Amino acid sequence: MSIKKHGLSIGINRIENVFFVTIKAVGTLTHDDYLVITPMLEGALSQVEQPKVSLLLDATELEGWELRAAWDDLQLGLKHQSEFERVAVLGNKHWQEWAAKMGSWFMSGEMKYFEDQNDALKWLRY
Repeated sequence: MSIKKHGLSIGINRIENVFFVTIKAVGTLTHDDYLVITPMLEGALSQVEQPKVSLLLDATELEGWELRAAWDDLQLGLKHQSEFERVAVLGNKHWQEWAAKMGSWFMSGEMKYFEDQNDALKWLRY
């Protein structure tokens, strides 16, 4: 029997003098994952003095969402859409690029899909 991981992890990182939030999504996300991560993300955002932050979403191990978790994700994104200046989506599947394009319609900042982490970090830095 193999163990299937799923969930979200959050961190705050820095490139030179630019701080950014990182979220790594793993497996198939569930509603319970969002019950845990939402307060953590909101707590991290409340501590940032800048009105807008950048975000690196590492979706390289993301398989998808359960239906209710997809709704949770949409609600979370809409609630915080104006707080992100740039969102770099790091992925390795064609549907992730499509999802990043759709997600960009719902936020005031820029969202861009990358398959190379260095390219994503360079883009976030500026």
